[in-house]
Order: sequence, then structure tokens, then C-alpha cells
Amino acid sequence: MAISVRKARFQDATAIAEFVNQAQAGDLVDRLQVAERFSQVGFLLAESDGDRLVGLLGWQVENLVVRVTDFLIAPGVDRVVVGELLVEAMEDAGRELQAEAAMLFWPANPSQYLIEYWLALGYDLRAVADLSKAWRQAAAEWKQDANQVMIKQLREDLVRRPI
Repeated sequence: MAISVRKARFQDATAIAEFVNQAQAGDLVDRLQVAERFSQVGFLLAESDGDRLVGLLGWQVENLVVRVTDFLIAPGVDRVVVGELLVEAMEDAGRELQAEAAMLFWPANPSQYLIEYWLALGYDLRAVADLSKAWRQAAAEWKQDANQVMIKQLREDLVRRPI
């Protein structure tokens, strides 16, 4: 099965809503909600066989830090392969935007599998207090009560003064 990753387009909103609704219980997401989210989040889509949606990654870049906002992979596909492809595409796009790091916040009570999954993708579990000042500020802007984050440095040459 060949997997390809591409940037989502506005016309993908219906397919994204259907994919999210299949993956989660509870409140359903509609096309309009997804379309509104396009103003806040960029989406990468993983597709198999050209058009079957098998993965989704939502992300934002602010203050030279990428934040993963959404991450869903369909059941029945190789989660490691699809996840690696989505994360690599997000990291590459972040590097193009000169981002220094990619950051992920945990859901409530993350499983050991989830922690190990992100560790295998090259992310480190770090205390927010141990991050550089700029990264701490980015973490606080996104989630004030975060004590720990998964983080991966994307470039060696960090910005030391405003561009």
C-alpha cells in the first residue's frame, strides 16, 4: 500500500470531518467547523491508493515553534509508517518556515504506547521549566498549565535575537 502525504485544501473539509467523526466518539464535527479551523491550523493528510484518507496531522507555527494540534491515524494501517510520514512532512514544512522546534502537548493520561511512539519519532519528554525562554513562552501561550511537553529541535542554529 503506497502512502502519500499532502497539504489539505479547503475542499477536503468534508472528507476531514468524516475521518474525524469515524475516529472519535462524542460530538460530531461538520464540514463548516473544519473549514473554520483552516484559519487557525494547517492540515497534512496521509492518503493510500491515491484518495483514501488514512491519517491527519494538524499544526501551527508561532514564534519559531511548531505545535502539533491534531494527530489521527486510521485503524488497520501501519501507524508507525503513516505517523512517520506525517511528522516528517510537518517537520520539513516547519524547517522551511525557520522553526527551531516542534512541540506536542499530552492529552490527559497518555498511554505508555503513546509516549513510546513519540520517543521513537525523535521527540524528547521535557519539563517546560527546563526549556529555553522562547520555547517556555511558546508553551505558556498554547497551554499555560503544561508541566511537560514532547519536543524535537528542528535546527541547530537557534535565533538569539529578533529577526
